[in-house]
Amino acid sequence: MIDIYCFFRYYEINQSQTVIDCLGRSVKENVLTPERHQMIIHLLKTKDVVRLQELVDLTGASESTIRRDLSELEEKKILKRVHGGASILHRKLEEPSIQEKVIRHEQEKVAIARFAAGLVQEGDTIYLDAGTTTYQMVPYLHESIAVVTNSIQIGVELLKRNIRTFLLGGELKPGTLALVGPEAIRGIGQYRFDKCFLGMNSVHDKYGLTTPDPDEAYIKQLALHYSDEKFVVCDSNKFSQVSFAKVADLDQVTIITNDGLDEDERTKYGKLTQLQVVKS
Repeated sequence: MIDIYCFFRYYEINQSQTVIDCLGRSVKENVLTPERHQMIIHLLKTKDVVRLQELVDLTGASESTIRRDLSELEEKKILKRVHGGASILHRKLEEPSIQEKVIRHEQEKVAIARFAAGLVQEGDTIYLDAGTTTYQMVPYLHESIAVVTNSIQIGVELLKRNIRTFLLGGELKPGTLALVGPEAIRGIGQYRFDKCFLGMNSVHDKYGLTTPDPDEAYIKQLALHYSDEKFVVCDSNKFSQVSFAKVADLDQVTIITNDGLDEDERTKYGKLTQLQVVKS
């Protein structure tokens, strides 16, 4: 039996993938299902998110065939289908660094952040969770508010805008630059919020809101408990994902996301939570 990885090689030509066999011939037709699956997985590992048309161009298969492939791979928990394509599934304990998060889906995050910041009224006291989408909210906030945060990065940006800022104490996590631990827990307990805005790694119809780190999950839980209005800000690629530590059920929050969910997903999650979709 010929190993698929030996039979296929991938070349980058004009930003598109062309598949060449060992004899140098283009392979665009009659690709077997297991071979297509390996090609899809390989591309996802290099790009994180791929579009349907990219996979059609890569394999030479029809859209209906690729959709069927994606459904099969999703059932095997290898990928997650998203609007117009697929994204790789991350491990439950995997926590991307702040540098990795910043460059992912930036346009969508800015659109979500601008909308979320528009919900904040003059005189509000809010909690801003550590995260790249919450970080994007800062330029759009009123100056006449008070903000509590567990993010050093957000705290610095708030001060630049002359916004009254309270920074929680605690242990600084190197990956996400979030403050956690007993001091952060004691600190957040001293405040009450009109609104809180939380980042979230994963949103799932069955398992709710989850994040890789239990310490961060607990700070998020406390922020929800001490807030009158509770918002989660996350892009659509976080949906149908599951991380290690539970934060809350979906019906406890309003989720602000971009328009990357397909109609079925939007309907499903719209029944489970208050879903606010922002055009990106």
